[in-house]
Amino acid sequence: MYAISLGDDGAELRPLEPWQAEEFLTHIDRGREFIGQHVAMPDRVTDLESSRSFLRAYAEKAAADAGRIHGIWADGTLVGGVIFRTMDLEHGTAEAGCWLEPSAAGRGLVTRAIRVIIDWAVEERGIHRVEWQVSAANAASIAVARRLGMTKDGVLRESYWYRGKRHDIEVWSVLAPEWRAARPAS
Repeated sequence: MYAISLGDDGAELRPLEPWQAEEFLTHIDRGREFIGQHVAMPDRVTDLESSRSFLRAYAEKAAADAGRIHGIWADGTLVGGVIFRTMDLEHGTAEAGCWLEPSAAGRGLVTRAIRVIIDWAVEERGIHRVEWQVSAANAASIAVARRLGMTKDGVLRESYWYRGKRHDIEVWSVLAPEWRAARPAS
């Protein structure tokens, strides 16, 4: 398995695979309430079998070139992750997302990890538009979109039913030419 360094602090980005279901579940359990404030994944990953099933679904997406999931490890511990929830190579679009447990928040891990997968999607897979859909109440995730140079496309009013309530979803995006233009010269 490969690991991509996320910087001098030793954090790494690695694929998350079904054989890691126990580690994934332990991670979700540590951050269940924090992650679940805005992301439905903790409501779906509740035991070892659902953890395995969730990761298996992403393995199938990866095999079909329709999505990806990567974990973020800090000090050897899985503390979060980034995904391409969807990837449509024919149309050149993908939807990225993320989550973190509380111990990892505020360290720039998601921003660094998302940069890696957007670079890969744009440069290796030919994705033209990367979208970021986020609860309008999720200030931390909106801040990531801004740091990534994304543009707010609009708000899908009360479009997301979650935990008994309708939520507004903000849609942010970055286009391949914008992404390339904003990258530092090497």
